[in-house]
Amino acid sequence: MKCKICNYDAGILFKTKVLNKYEVEYFKCTHCFFIQTENPYWLDESYSSAITQLDIGLANRNYDLAKKTSLIINTFFNKKSNFIDFAGGYGLLVRLMRDNGFNFFRQDKYCDNLFAKHFDITDASIQKFELATAFEVFEHLANPMQEIDEILSYSNSILFSTVLQPSEIVNPSNWWYISPEIGQHIALYHYDSLKTIAQLKGLNLYSDGKYLHLLTQKKINPILFKFLCHNKIANFLSFFVGRNDNSFVQQDYQFLKNKIK
Repeated sequence: MKCKICNYDAGILFKTKVLNKYEVEYFKCTHCFFIQTENPYWLDESYSSAITQLDIGLANRNYDLAKKTSLIINTFFNKKSNFIDFAGGYGLLVRLMRDNGFNFFRQDKYCDNLFAKHFDITDASIQKFELATAFEVFEHLANPMQEIDEILSYSNSILFSTVLQPSEIVNPSNWWYISPEIGQHIALYHYDSLKTIAQLKGLNLYSDGKYLHLLTQKKINPILFKFLCHNKIANFLSFFVGRNDNSFVQQDYQFLKNKIK
């Protein structure tokens, strides 16, 4: 099999049962170390619910990422511009970011918008944004390079999360992130995988080396980016600079009230 990122050869890494019934092969690239499954024919079944029942960390993750995203925007981007959360799920991050004073919209073709109704991409009057966020998205991409292009059509900068491969050779017994029980994690990245993506897309890569990453045309301080991604630092700084000047809560309330009328 050829790697879906760099087109080098990818050899079989392991086989395991996906959705507890399909014997599936996982391949690892010999060049950028990207791990991909065989053709993921089970995805329709896997996405019978867009948000898996095993994702018990969804609320806390969005709360944590909202703090870090606010700090990163305040530090490196125009905080008064417009932003989009790609594949934004229930819309919880969009609501949190709007509460923090950032004009965020949501894009998601497959999941119901529960928390940010009327702030979808279809409600936005623009199509190009200062920054796109894509949290817990990259590991779901069946064709990463093409789907990253779709995100880049919204913004030249993507702040995203995906857990990077650990140093040891991974398999379902020693790395929980593979999650074959749910069958949705079909693309697993090494740091070299992300570097290759950045090179091929003509972008700069900044990363905390573990989970949170930024692809952008901007040149920023990589140490400062990593600093802002640190949990304790983000928690501390968010008390002082985590919010924008004006929350959208009252404005959104009046907007939605008029919608109901």
